[in-house]
Amino acid sequence: MYKQQLLDCHNRIKPYIHRTPVLKSRLLDDIAGAQLFFKCENFQRMGAYKMRGATNAILLLSEKERTKGVVTHSSGNFAQALSLAAQSLEVKAYIVMPSNAPKVKKVAVGQYGGNIIECAPTIEARITTASKIAYETGATFIHPSNDMNVIIGQGTAALELLKDYPKLDYIFAPVGGGGLIAGTALAANYFGNNCKVVGGEPFEADDAYRSFHSGKIESNDTTNTIADGLKTVLGDQTFPIILEHVHDIIRVTEDEIVSAMRLIWERLKIIVEPSSAVALAALIREKDRFHKKQIGIIISGGNVDLNNLPF
Repeated sequence: MYKQQLLDCHNRIKPYIHRTPVLKSRLLDDIAGAQLFFKCENFQRMGAYKMRGATNAILLLSEKERTKGVVTHSSGNFAQALSLAAQSLEVKAYIVMPSNAPKVKKVAVGQYGGNIIECAPTIEARITTASKIAYETGATFIHPSNDMNVIIGQGTAALELLKDYPKLDYIFAPVGGGGLIAGTALAANYFGNNCKVVGGEPFEADDAYRSFHSGKIESNDTTNTIADGLKTVLGDQTFPIILEHVHDIIRVTEDEIVSAMRLIWERLKIIVEPSSAVALAALIREKDRFHKKQIGIIISGGNVDLNNLPF
């Protein structure tokens, strides 16, 4: 079922997204002791993989639903993704953003035509505000990660990577709400050749790691991590896929995230946000386990505040 959904989705969203490049670095290969293939979703439209899932979700709405618009809550990348996808498809987008969301991301949402509604910086406030807007306007709520149409869309990045490099042994991806890693795991399951998927997650927001090992969705008491895109928790759509199809989740420190981010900037010469660096940090932390393997790494996005770099 998911195999055909992934193929159909890829064809559906193709006119609206970029086929992002895959970069390599001999020096990073040497550091990791493996052959690395970086799928650069920082070059995606709006600067992150989330454009894929947002576009797919809107395209699957009926004409009547589209006339009433879409609504989501997001502190950053999905806010931008849904705004741009909606603009591309001439659909109104209501974006609930916490008051403490990065200014650079609020500006981008506005530039992509999203209608920003600010709320208190809590998950409860986000959900309540988005529900109110959906009720008042008739707009369809689209969750940033916990939505099968979104998950399938995010999986097309790994689908493209595996079409280009079908012999990958592993694919590493960061874990936040779980949409990217769930989609990646489905793509690896159906299009890989015994390709395993490994998640990277900060120690400071390790709900997915704990959930993976306890078998039930855990929450975070604190999320004091530089990887601002990974502060969200798993949902009832993403978690079962992760449990069934993800091989492992590796936690990393804040210093390891900054170090990996710097390596990518210096060696690949590309701009990536901290959340993106978590996947490489996880590989380097436990590189002995993956010696001489062929490894894909999903660079999830490049929407970083250049006035607030960690190095």
